[in-house]
Amino acid sequence: MKRFIKSIFKFALLLIPTCFIYLFFWGFIPDKIKSNLNYCLGSGGYLYARLQEVKNFKDVDILFLGSSRSYRGFDTRIFNQYGFYSFNLGSSSQTPLQTKVLLNRYLNELNPKLIIYEVSPEIFHVDGVESALDIISNDKNDRETIDMALAINHIKVYNTLCYAFERDLLHLNVNFHQPLRDENDAYISGGYVERRPVDFSNDKEMEDLEFVFNEKQSDSFREIIRLFKKQGIDYILVYTPVTHDSYESYPDNEHFDDKMQTFGTYYNFNKMLNLNDSLHFYDFDHLNQAGVEVFNRNLIEKIKIEQIICEKSASGLSIK
Repeated sequence: MKRFIKSIFKFALLLIPTCFIYLFFWGFIPDKIKSNLNYCLGSGGYLYARLQEVKNFKDVDILFLGSSRSYRGFDTRIFNQYGFYSFNLGSSSQTPLQTKVLLNRYLNELNPKLIIYEVSPEIFHVDGVESALDIISNDKNDRETIDMALAINHIKVYNTLCYAFERDLLHLNVNFHQPLRDENDAYISGGYVERRPVDFSNDKEMEDLEFVFNEKQSDSFREIIRLFKKQGIDYILVYTPVTHDSYESYPDNEHFDDKMQTFGTYYNFNKMLNLNDSLHFYDFDHLNQAGVEVFNRNLIEKIKIEQIICEKSASGLSIK
């Protein structure tokens, strides 16, 4: 029996480094070939560029959080026009699990007076794999990412995290530079991504989607709200505009609204604005620049940011 246990132990000692070596070389294989590892350095949401730039931002007036609807929906230039120093910390498909990681890393330095947090039914029922891969690939990796990976518990996340640690150890990303413009998008200083003008074609039927609160996402969201309150940071939850078909694909929007209102100040702009699907969107879930202009200026007017932020004090702001 002892001989058997020793054999198992020796096998494990050999297997672990072998797996790490395998993952390292497997990581260089094109994603189309491999399905269980997806290292997306310099991904389309410009998270790498955003997280390089965030290190230069401190003591902002407004911090934006959320998914691609955040970094494509809150144009920091518009808020800057009103005199508000802001940064957009959104990321693709960001769920509360990833929001919590980013806040633990950057909230203290950013030290916002107001947080605008983009919320929607999707962020509460997806598993968070896509957004986890984005953060693992484009930010530092530490205990925060390990805890996130354990919470998601998905083989693709584990493999990608191990590969990312290997790249970090060997300093393979030190010379990486992400271009700030491609054929579709342009990265704007402050974390916003502007979409080039494109016609929206409403030729896809939307299926009804079931709204289910994922327990882990809900728990992380509650932790985030508690963090805001503990640090005395005012916050607003915002359901950004989507096309009519996309919005109506969720039959439980009223339930979602009721749920969000229990957490604090909440605005559903799908009810507050009557945007045109063809004129104000470039796909079912994202505003084009014309839509962003209308939405942002209405948001500024609605929450009266001018008055709130002008009343700066050492104790913070109070949203009525």
